[in-house]
Amino acid sequence: MIDSTSIFSVTATILVALIVLTLIRLLRGPGAPNRVVALDTMNTIIVGVLISLSAAFKTVLYVDIAIVYALLSFISTLYIADYIGGKR
Repeated sequence: MIDSTSIFSVTATILVALIVLTLIRLLRGPGAPNRVVALDTMNTIIVGVLISLSAAFKTVLYVDIAIVYALLSFISTLYIADYIGGKR
């Protein structure tokens, strides 16, 4: 049977690789909209990391942190999109 620590280590490795790829897009993005999308994608991956930490440690604390982080990420993405779009 596969234990939870090996599943978490595989999941963490994949998520870290995705964060690195997203960070490359964030730094090399041709424009501001591409960088905003990369930042939003990175925030979504970080929420996935927090959820997998919650499953690995069998605690709901990380789920609560992930929910708050996702809400703040959504609000910041809306603010940045409004800033890039300009005021009416």
